Amino acid sequence: MFTKNIVIVDDEPRTREGLHRTLESWNNGEFSILSAQSHEDVLRIAEKQKIHILLSDIRMPQMTGLELLKTMKEKGINPVVIIISAYSEFEYAQEALRLGVVNYLLKPIGKKKLIEAVEEAVKVLEKQVRAGMIERVVDEKIVDASTNIDSTKDTIRKAIRYIDQHLKDDLTLKDVAAHVHLNPSYFSVLFKEQVNLNFSEYVTRRRIQRAKELVISTDLPISEIAEEAGYKTAKYFIKIFKELEGMTPSAYRKANNERAF
Repeated sequence: MFTKNIVIVDDEPRTREGLHRTLESWNNGEFSILSAQSHEDVLRIAEKQKIHILLSDIRMPQMTGLELLKTMKEKGINPVVIIISAYSEFEYAQEALRLGVVNYLLKPIGKKKLIEAVEEAVKVLEKQVRAGMIERVVDEKIVDASTNIDSTKDTIRKAIRYIDQHLKDDLTLKDVAAHVHLNPSYFSVLFKEQVNLNFSEYVTRRRIQRAKELVISTDLPISEIAEEAGYKTAKYFIKIFKELEGMTPSAYRKANNERAF
């Protein structure tokens, strides 16, 4: 398990300590709850460790919470943000939404509302992490093939959709050619011409792409992932995976989990 960081920034000690106590009682050990009294403290924390979720007061001396968010964005620091404020000011709320804030809480903040807001922020964080992980593991040749699809013939687009929807099944060139009503030999030549990959390489890369997504976004055993990706045996799946990625699926999972946070 990788500990993630929640930072609370508020120049009022009483508010800051109350939020900290509530989140510590809610925390199951998955998060490190840190406190800051100024924007300088937050930026110092960000220099040393990643801030995953930020709860920021909107009115602080020297720099407002929204100005802090702008500064962080400029530095490439992009936590999931909850704004807290004693003021129900529409302009603040509008600007907060433009900056990607996921929630806007008015003081005094009840324990239930605080925890609900943080749990929602955790869900947003998890989606961002999954999306980021999958983006990192995309096969560029598959991306290129997908990009080319719009300019390909309707029959090849139909064939690719069929392949992508039947990765778990036996996929032969003959069967896919029959699905799009083409002679297998002609289909083979046309596929390579339009997709820039031959049929078997596209299927292999697409299956391994699917496997990579499952390896990093689920806890499924490798044997089940092999089956989901269309391989009858885990041993053969691991062999193909290693040939394309340079490591086993288990090593790939470990390496990407370490990079996720």
